[in-house]
Amino acid sequence: MSTDTLLVELGTEELPPKTLKPLSLAFRDGIVDGLKQRELRYGQVQCFATPRRLAVLIFDVQLKAPEKTVEVLGPPLDRARDEAGNWSNASSGFAKKQGVAPEQLQTIDTPKGPRLGLQKTVPGVAARDALNAIIQSSIAGLPIARRMRWGASREEFVRPVHWVVAMLGQDCDHGKIFNLSTGNTTRGHRFLGSALITLNHAEDYESALAKANVVASFEQRQQIIREQVEAQALALGANAVIATDLLDEVTGLVEWPVALTGSFEERYLQVPPEALISSMKEHQKYFHLVDSKGELLPHFITVANIESSDPQQVIAGNERVIRPRLSDAAFFFETDKKTPLAERVASLSNIVFQQKLGTLLDKTVRISQLAALLAPDVGASVAFAQRAAELSKADLVTDMVLEFADMQGIAGSYYALHDGEEGEVAAALAQQYWPKFAGDRLPETATACTLGLADRLDTLVGIFGIGQPPTGSKDPFALRRASLAVLRILVEKRLDLDLMECLDQAVAQYPASTLADRTAEQVFDYMIERFRAWYEEENIPAEVFKSVSARNLSRPLDIQRRVEAVHAFSLLPQAQALAAANKRVSNILGKLDSAHSFGDVSTNLLVEPQEKRLLGCLEDLSNICRKHLEHDEYTEALSCLAALREPVDAFFDDVMVNVEDAPLRDNRLNLLKRLRDLFLEVADISLLAVSK
Repeated sequence: MSTDTLLVELGTEELPPKTLKPLSLAFRDGIVDGLKQRELRYGQVQCFATPRRLAVLIFDVQLKAPEKTVEVLGPPLDRARDEAGNWSNASSGFAKKQGVAPEQLQTIDTPKGPRLGLQKTVPGVAARDALNAIIQSSIAGLPIARRMRWGASREEFVRPVHWVVAMLGQDCDHGKIFNLSTGNTTRGHRFLGSALITLNHAEDYESALAKANVVASFEQRQQIIREQVEAQALALGANAVIATDLLDEVTGLVEWPVALTGSFEERYLQVPPEALISSMKEHQKYFHLVDSKGELLPHFITVANIESSDPQQVIAGNERVIRPRLSDAAFFFETDKKTPLAERVASLSNIVFQQKLGTLLDKTVRISQLAALLAPDVGASVAFAQRAAELSKADLVTDMVLEFADMQGIAGSYYALHDGEEGEVAAALAQQYWPKFAGDRLPETATACTLGLADRLDTLVGIFGIGQPPTGSKDPFALRRASLAVLRILVEKRLDLDLMECLDQAVAQYPASTLADRTAEQVFDYMIERFRAWYEEENIPAEVFKSVSARNLSRPLDIQRRVEAVHAFSLLPQAQALAAANKRVSNILGKLDSAHSFGDVSTNLLVEPQEKRLLGCLEDLSNICRKHLEHDEYTEALSCLAALREPVDAFFDDVMVNVEDAPLRDNRLNLLKRLRDLFLEVADISLLAVSK
């Protein structure tokens, strides 16, 4: 089997650094999928991505796919001949299309009956013939939000494409891509490398670029940056904070990384460090440094894309660029402190939260009232919760937040402390937006939890209430994230609040007729559905959550405890048998007339030893189980009920329920009802039964 190495490279103008990595992976996957679809086998796959290129290198690509036998179906056998016994038009036409005589057709059995057909050998696809289509298809499938055109061309891509390399070994003539002829010529570093590099073989790619000052591998370049940044920090006796998103972005900005350390005046350390870090990270793509205590140091590390003969000039240039940004932050901080947060609240009346829901001042009033209602159940001070809510949005009208949007909440916390507000109130202002994303930290204090819940619940009922729930593609108010944040706070902070009651309270803060009827119910259903997705991500089977949600519970913490218990129970060896038994009981009871009345189990009507034994086990376990349930010990309760497997199996093996004797039948139904009710104290275990 002949194989060779495949190289595909798109040479472009500078690609967006934040999307470089996903573009690279998608381009790789597209090429690989193209080979798979054509049954062309391949070996090791490498992908490369720099600001000026996306490339894929695949070893041991099969030059031609193996031939295969395919089955081509024609008309049904009963339509193969006409009444005179001659070949029908359908048969003759099919045979002609396949290039054979009708007599050469075969009878092939199919699920829909026998048909005329033909088995034919199809030659495999040649990799050379398919390569252009594979590349075109991979490009078309890239996740590009907005494509652009350049020059007089009608071609579109994320950035203008200036060269295309497509090599199968040494063969580099594979048609046109972006109206450019494919070849074996690539380019090195824009400033440090040779303008044109001719590749003799696809496998020369990475080494040839390295000689031209291009580290083609995204992962290798990223590791070089990490090591250089850490080495620069170590030289100062400091620690570099290397955020993953910033590291990805910087890696997407350079082809030949050179880390350099710069400094700024210590006086800027009087400004909240978050503002300085925001300025360095978001605007200049600098890594900041901290000491052993985590305190910000007056240094930064930048990663240049050139190896300068005078690096001090590069450092000085970066220091000049960052200084005005830090000066702005210092100016805003000092200016903002002159006006207390409390005096800024009135200005929120000039900012619309949502046209139908009023201003940010209206929202502030609502969440203040809601926070006061939630505080006792969360364990927070009502006074602290209300004060934090009153000040929660005031920093949105400060110069600091207007310039540095990610200082929202953080700036308010600093200003609150400066104004003499309680520490817990100030902390709540900074933590009200936690968690900001999946896996982010939760609010630390009861006041912050209360504020975070009140703010999100107000937004949820408000936006749902005016008929603007999120869709599959649009969620402008981040309601999915808000829902999961509320659930996480309630569950992980062990807050046993009734979500339905909380939503009703949130709705009640709006003026009458502002929100649609049943808004709270609609939001509740939406949030419970988010709960389902949460458990799917934790690899908890859907039927586990379904068995708990069948109870129509409204306390997320209680739901969480039950799901954990049912999941643990589902892993026990007795689980499937008891689930099947519960399902059988459910089916039996479900067939009864709705007017059927259940009663106590009469011991005088117990005839069979198996039903006597089942009742005895139920009585013994009921007391133990209910003691566990009184303390929400659902796992222990279900573990206890697992002992019912043998008596339940014996009952169904040897006892007939629907006997003709009505009193005897009703008594057995009462026994089954008692069994089912005991399990339903936790969840509907019948939904765990595996369908056959």
